[in-house]
Amino acid sequence: MLSSFYARYKPFYKDNLILALPIVVSQLGHTMVNMADSIIVGHFAGTVQLAAVSLVNSIFMLILVLGLGISYGLTPLIAKMNGAKNYDECGKLLSSSLIINVITGTLLYIFIHFGTLSIIDHIGQSADVVAYAKPYLGYLGFSIIPLMIFQTFKQFAEGLGFTKQAMFISIWGNVLNIVLGIIFVKGMFGIAPMGVKGVGLSTLIDRSIMAVVMSYYVMKSPHFRKYLQQFRLFFIDLSRFRKIVKIGAPVALQYSFEISAFSGAAILIGTIGSVPQAAHQVAINLAAVTYMMAAGVASAATIKTGNNLGRSAFDDLRKSAIASYHVVIAFMSVTALLFVFANNLLPYIYTEDTAVIGIAAQLLIIAGFFQLFDGTQVVGLGVLRGIGDVNIPTLITFVAYWVIGIPLGYLLGIELNMGVNGIWYGLTFGLLTASVLLFLRFQNKTRALIITE
Repeated sequence: MLSSFYARYKPFYKDNLILALPIVVSQLGHTMVNMADSIIVGHFAGTVQLAAVSLVNSIFMLILVLGLGISYGLTPLIAKMNGAKNYDECGKLLSSSLIINVITGTLLYIFIHFGTLSIIDHIGQSADVVAYAKPYLGYLGFSIIPLMIFQTFKQFAEGLGFTKQAMFISIWGNVLNIVLGIIFVKGMFGIAPMGVKGVGLSTLIDRSIMAVVMSYYVMKSPHFRKYLQQFRLFFIDLSRFRKIVKIGAPVALQYSFEISAFSGAAILIGTIGSVPQAAHQVAINLAAVTYMMAAGVASAATIKTGNNLGRSAFDDLRKSAIASYHVVIAFMSVTALLFVFANNLLPYIYTEDTAVIGIAAQLLIIAGFFQLFDGTQVVGLGVLRGIGDVNIPTLITFVAYWVIGIPLGYLLGIELNMGVNGIWYGLTFGLLTASVLLFLRFQNKTRALIITE
């Protein structure tokens, strides 16, 4: 029985993994920037500046995912048009997406510059932490604009199944970010030590170069020639604008509800103290690495689902989606074991502060459990996005994180004095809720497709 079950899904495991692995690496790029910043600052600038990184990343990721979500609206549309062999439409969609993403990136930067930099003075954080946080946030805010240009061409290429180039660009971009970050933070080669501000500047430079390289690759590669016949640099069509935003805006909300829950948790933890906040940053960074790997599998599931939808291959669509669930459950089970059994060792990657390490080690045990729920919920969102089902999943994420997760975390952590652990228990239950509800939604929608086939 087990062998027949495996044989049923084996082709889909292979296809999904071939597509997913490069996406996993490139998806990790966003998290590796934050991880590298945390490691560099933690070792070379100290606990207070590491707490500043935690504060800024909690706020910045909430804003950044709005942009990323909008950019993801392009991918399922491109995958569907490619499956239907409508190549001219792909170029027209790229034209509209580029303008949408540049406008989105610019608006998000304006919001950070004129709004967020003032808000962080009034959310109950340590004055020392806020002083370090402001210049770091300023650099990160401006980096959204080139990042959105990179995302446009990345999502276009990935929607067509070309995933390796974005992977290589992300790898080299992160190497550059680490090298420049160390130089700027420590002050090397005649450059004055910049502290936490230095990792912000290195991120801005890194993302600008990545945008140039990714766009050049797509525009010049022969792989995309037949798809770019109708591409125009300064062209936007309102009907395509609406198609992209109709998917991208709910996706942005989905990500923002989840990320804002973790940002809210970081702010709650910041009211407890800078040491718990730094420990939260260590643990959440490690959990974010495995999450982004699962998100890469989810992105591949979106592409495969959209492609199968375009071909009207509904049985393959469902089998491929279930195979993605299997892959992410297996992977997250392994990382859960790693977090639980290496919980006292992994925090040393970031810091040597024993107080921070002690709290982070406890959080990693909790993270080990929520890995499974985090992975399955993001795959559920990816599959549903591929078939164009985004509105109900958006409502599910809101309920899971802001009606259940954060209120429960506040009750346990603050009101019942369970501290940072209690806040993380609330987040875990929110992830569990999202995971179950999204899987039930997936079952209902894909079975309905097969019935109509």
